[in-house]
Amino acid sequence: MDKQNKNSINDVEDHLNKVSGNPTKINTSGVPKGIRIIGYSFVTFLVLLILVVIYTVLFK
Repeated sequence: MDKQNKNSINDVEDHLNKVSGNPTKINTSGVPKGIRIIGYSFVTFLVLLILVVIYTVLFK
């Protein structure tokens, strides 16, 4: 087992993580600022859309 893959339980899981390329840690601070703003605005839009749909269904 590698020193990098400390969270694998056994050699089979370690091999599977190496072959399939599952990342152990994801660095989200490396995402460009513009893409983060677009992502946040998209999620906000979806949440507001769901709230408006729930409001219109309940208080028709």
